[in-house]
Amino acid sequence: IRNMASSDNKKWFPLRVTYRQEMKVKHDLDRKRIECFIPMTYVYKIKGQRRIKELKPAIHNLIFVHISEEGLKQYKESSDLPIRYIMNRETNTPVYIPDKEMTNFIGISGSHDEQLIYLNPDPRNWEKGQLVKIIGGIFKGYSGRFMRIKGDRRIVVEIPGIIAIATGFIHPSLLVPIENEK
Repeated sequence: IRNMASSDNKKWFPLRVTYRQEMKVKHDLDRKRIECFIPMTYVYKIKGQRRIKELKPAIHNLIFVHISEEGLKQYKESSDLPIRYIMNRETNTPVYIPDKEMTNFIGISGSHDEQLIYLNPDPRNWEKGQLVKIIGGIFKGYSGRFMRIKGDRRIVVEIPGIIAIATGFIHPSLLVPIENEK
């Protein structure tokens, strides 16, 4: 697997890691000399009567790996660790991040500054109850109200006074606001 890291056409791939095993995956990648990055932050915990400061992943279940596409494919096939590509829904290909963007991200998040705030990447700031239209996916063309239910963004369609139904998670990129609605 050593040749995975030696390719000249490396890209930064964000990968999902299940069950909060991002540090286990990082140790495996480090052992194989494959460059990777996990944004870390300091958290305070109480142990006994002492307050201690620990360095922990700032975003659970996420790791960035700098590797060629073929090398990543080989790594995934040879590893029993729970990693998944983050896919571009339009092209159905794994997402990768340009080197310049990763350099900036690592430069800032690598500081472990306690004042850093990691933000949800949603391009829109939807308000609870906002009327939206779904522009893609299996519910394309339908409209309803934006709601957070059990922590997920969902669209609620209601027959007032009778029944309401909530969709599963719908990515914000598949929603557009409906203006001038009373």
